[in-house]
Amino acid sequence: MTAKRIIALGAIAIVFGAGTVHAQEPTPHDMMLAALWTQRSVEFKGNALAIFALAKIRLEQALADKSWTAAPGEQKGDFANLPPAVVLDVDETALDNSPYEVWLVKSNQTFSLKTWNEYCAARISRAVPGAVEFTKLADSKGVKVFYLTNRGVETEADTRANMEKLGFPMGGNVDTFLMQGKQKDWGSAKSTRRAAITKDYRLLLNFGDNFGDFDDRYRLSEAEREKAFEENRERWGREWLVVANPTYGSFESAPFGHDYKKSREEQRKAKWDSLEGWAGPKPQ
Repeated sequence: MTAKRIIALGAIAIVFGAGTVHAQEPTPHDMMLAALWTQRSVEFKGNALAIFALAKIRLEQALADKSWTAAPGEQKGDFANLPPAVVLDVDETALDNSPYEVWLVKSNQTFSLKTWNEYCAARISRAVPGAVEFTKLADSKGVKVFYLTNRGVETEADTRANMEKLGFPMGGNVDTFLMQGKQKDWGSAKSTRRAAITKDYRLLLNFGDNFGDFDDRYRLSEAEREKAFEENRERWGREWLVVANPTYGSFESAPFGHDYKKSREEQRKAKWDSLEGWAGPKPQ
């Protein structure tokens, strides 16, 4: 038996025979680097703090400008003298859920509503750097802080408890938690919930981590998403403020048409094929 064959057979034995050792080895997962960046990098903290520092400047500008609104599609009528409000998405905008993403990575799982709701019930989400401080500042200025989230209504009590523990303003006698499914027409698209806010408030700033936090056209093709983005170019960094989230979102599902019925292999291939790369060095 040749030395190469012995080595090859040994490698096969390690993969298939040494179960305990193999199970302890890291499994390749699309979210590993993104979760690592969120949990361990100073760059994530710096980015988030920069967004909320900019938000303090934008808040003062918005308060002074009665024509300012962050809800161009929903803010109707004479809104100049309505009381002011800001709206934040919750997950990866106000709350850092990287412990759940790390569990997905280390257990080689994909998102499921069952495990997600169990995670929410644990109430261990962390505050995104700068989020608590900004929302407290806004609240102190008489600006109502709303949380517009696609967490299901069944998680509302746990979400409230988690965020109250972290120091987020709770809204007083106003229900400021607009959960998905809380009313009949409150689905994953957020426009109807923004419209509910703008009936009584002038919406100054909108915070999110995903295109869908700002525009209901987030589940279109990549080309259509780009067009929708460009239509609102002047709003980004002004009244629409984005916290970076490389872990998940509609950017990741756009290459496979947002079709989660496709297998993980099909999804990954579509993402792989959509990447634009360098051709590499010229042959010598």
